[in-house]
Amino acid sequence: MPVKPLALVALLAAGCSAAPPPSFTAALTSPTDVALSWPDDGNGHRVEYANDPAGPWTTLRFLAPHVTTYHHPDLIPETPFHYRVRPFTGPVSTELHVVAAGDTVTFTWPDRTPDEAGFLLEIRRPGAPDYDPVEVTEPNATSCALSLLPGEAGSAFRLRTLYYGPLSPVVHQTTGKER
Repeated sequence: MPVKPLALVALLAAGCSAAPPPSFTAALTSPTDVALSWPDDGNGHRVEYANDPAGPWTTLRFLAPHVTTYHHPDLIPETPFHYRVRPFTGPVSTELHVVAAGDTVTFTWPDRTPDEAGFLLEIRRPGAPDYDPVEVTEPNATSCALSLLPGEAGSAFRLRTLYYGPLSPVVHQTTGKER
């Protein structure tokens, strides 16, 4: 049964309209440091910056789910910085094969998805409560190698098939003069 125009107006007035997009902010915490913040949507996020709003864009970091801030320190004085974040999700693979040789670990897996944006290797260091993104591959990859850093022996690893959500609005800050 189609909704009558009067009923549609009543639904919109009752709060059934689309939610506004989440806010994403950039603030100077010193003349050459920028703090980024966004609401928790339960996803991980890729943080990017550019010196021009049209790009080119550079990835600063992949952040684990529920991390909602990023600190970009020691920037070039009196320079514009534009930022955007992009959520990512994806199921964890149960088919990750690991071969260690000294401080190098090689990971292999089957690619069973035709439409992924890539794969995300995550590490949980000894004593850490959560996994952190450590390596991102291109689409259709089936392996990667990682050199372990001091303190990473005995870490747990997992692989996530990577899918991106929509980009945030671009936020901007221009750094100040050095002191």
